[in-house]
Amino acid sequence: MKLKKLTSVLLASAMLLTSLAGCGSKAADVATTDGGNTATQTTEAAASDGTMVIEIYDEAANYQGIQEGWFAKVVKDRFDIELNIIAPQVAGEAIYQTRTSTGNLGDIVLLDSVHLADCVKNGLVKDISGDLANYSNLAAYTEQISYYNSGLEGNNGEIYGIPTEMMNTSPTSYSQDVIYSSPLLRWDLYKELGCPEMKDLNDLIDVLAQMQAAHPTNEAGDPVYAMSLWPDWDGNDNMIGIANVVQLTTWYGEKIKGSAILNSDGATFSKITDKDKSYYKILQFLNHAYKAGIVDPDSGTQDWNAACAKMSAGQVNLMWYSWQVGFWNSQDRLDDGTAFIYIPVADQNYYTEADAYFGSGRAFGIGSGVDEAKYKKILEFLDWYASPEGCTFQHAGIEGFNYEVNADGTYTAINTNALMDNLPVPEEYGGAGYSDGNNAINQWIVGSSSINPVNGESYAKDYWSSWKESTLTEMKKEWQSQFGADEPAEYMKKNNKLVISPNVAVSLASDTPDMELARTECNKALCDNSWKMIFAKDDAEFDAMWDAMVETMNGVGYEELYAFDCEKYQVEVDAKNSYK
Repeated sequence: MKLKKLTSVLLASAMLLTSLAGCGSKAADVATTDGGNTATQTTEAAASDGTMVIEIYDEAANYQGIQEGWFAKVVKDRFDIELNIIAPQVAGEAIYQTRTSTGNLGDIVLLDSVHLADCVKNGLVKDISGDLANYSNLAAYTEQISYYNSGLEGNNGEIYGIPTEMMNTSPTSYSQDVIYSSPLLRWDLYKELGCPEMKDLNDLIDVLAQMQAAHPTNEAGDPVYAMSLWPDWDGNDNMIGIANVVQLTTWYGEKIKGSAILNSDGATFSKITDKDKSYYKILQFLNHAYKAGIVDPDSGTQDWNAACAKMSAGQVNLMWYSWQVGFWNSQDRLDDGTAFIYIPVADQNYYTEADAYFGSGRAFGIGSGVDEAKYKKILEFLDWYASPEGCTFQHAGIEGFNYEVNADGTYTAINTNALMDNLPVPEEYGGAGYSDGNNAINQWIVGSSSINPVNGESYAKDYWSSWKESTLTEMKKEWQSQFGADEPAEYMKKNNKLVISPNVAVSLASDTPDMELARTECNKALCDNSWKMIFAKDDAEFDAMWDAMVETMNGVGYEELYAFDCEKYQVEVDAKNSYK
């Protein structure tokens, strides 16, 4: 659910990257829930000209049918193939069982780790270990590919999956400019107060209260609050507790893993119910903010959409997810200094996952039933898909249309509205609209933040030196002068404020029926009581509620659940620490 919403956010706010594949109305023309019959008919028709058609069963796609437009021409010109995409997001999840029951899920499959393991176990995916070394672009990621496959049950060195979104940096690198969660404030309102230093969360509350007192309403006269919360993400992402607290625990170097807190040392665990740990600290921060009058009174009852509408309307002065700024930070607001940006709080050290060096968890595989000719063609295509040229098409677009090459080999972006406005593509690339022809596979082998060996810069335009120079606003210059760094993540690194956790993918134990029940009951108790504690009238009532909640959680199996999760996530911790 969140991924679909976030895609809408990015599209609506013009914070668009080429990694968002176009999904146009043409998907409706081929949508099917009958096990793939429509897709099969399309394949037969497309194959009539002799071009080899490759069926891709694709869990990332939001379009079903033959790839069209400029990306189709790029692929056809190089490999004389057409891509026929079968998308469970369009056809319905039942298509997975329907197609696997026939013994042929697809020529190429793009699956999450659970489905890939299931297909390997049932002989639906081909072992490519004997051929990987012959394809240099894929072979460059042998470490990552081998690591991913070693996690498949019963694996003895075979290679079935090629991970998606791999990076060519390192398991401990962090390449982005902004981390996922940090305090983000309106620059103009912060500057108006004289850019005060903030030692801790109490200072942050004071600054936010001053902002609200100076500007109690937006331009439309609607009330403004420091923060507007929402409950409908609670208990998600394999973590118990309310999402608006869970995410902010990372401001103190900790990370909630199920019912446990991974401490800032990255090696040991604590109970989520410990009063000296971050869940309590952040929950108390929200309560103190409520008592200061800076929490939206609709928090706890409104849904995500209502909260986002307030962000768009300028009714919120604190954001903490990096994507939230997409609701406000237009180019005009970046230019006039009214945009949101990270502001340091001295006692904070931010937990973040490192680059996805080992991939995102999904993987490409090759169907076990393909013949030799198709098998070789697929390997050639996947090798190109991981090549600098393939990655440039995926992440930067078309030379002369999306970017120009500078004298030093770096790129300068042009037509940056091509995806949003579906700009017409040059006839040499097939014409039609850019978003209509964008890569509908919607997932990559190599992540966009990886370094392009052709010019030494990232594939993603937001990290090109030319892009940063062209978008360097007066606000950003002021921020840089104030904090002595070019970007927020650079500031954190320079000041030892970033706790980078190696990004690994491991198979974790599933809940037993007893643990599943305990998790459900503990999460309900934690969420219900947390919301009540945010609105407690004083510290005494807050602590009384906390103690009663802990007693309730212990009564429904928290101690056993905590022990189970510590053992479960120790596997991941050990894998992470092997790369430190």
